[in-house]
Amino acid sequence: MAVKVRLTGDQEKLLRLGRALRKEADGKAIRKDLIKNLKEPIKPAIVEIKAGVMSIPTSGIPVHGESLRRAVTKRIRPEAKLSGRAVGVRVRARKTPAVRNFANAPKRLNSPKGWRHRVYGRDVWVTQIGKPHYFDDPLVKRRAEFKRAVRRAMKDTARRISTRV
Repeated sequence: MAVKVRLTGDQEKLLRLGRALRKEADGKAIRKDLIKNLKEPIKPAIVEIKAGVMSIPTSGIPVHGESLRRAVTKRIRPEAKLSGRAVGVRVRARKTPAVRNFANAPKRLNSPKGWRHRVYGRDVWVTQIGKPHYFDDPLVKRRAEFKRAVRRAMKDTARRISTRV
């Protein structure tokens, strides 16, 4: 089954820039700099996301090993892609399968619906809510800033390619 994905104008330009970099002699170095410049503006939002996770209150029985909040914060990273279907910059929170068998912790902590689980040692089910939108809000409120930064990084890289002889 083929799925067609329509790219926005900025994504199409970024894809073309990535293709142009592959043709350049020192394209790897320029590409590395571009990816670094694309990720840089997202770092303050990531700090805010991690602070949101760490501000979730804890309660219950102390558990040995890595805490859930710390495990989630360690797995939040910026990503920049210049080829393929998901061209652009994004923040990714990877799953946490090794932490208390709660693989979807980043997703569930962000959800306003929360998640259901059994109470340890009883046959009682409860709904628990993390901190809804801890992940979404810092990114949404800075969306325009991110777009400007991506355009600036693309222009700088294009200028760098065109000024070389």
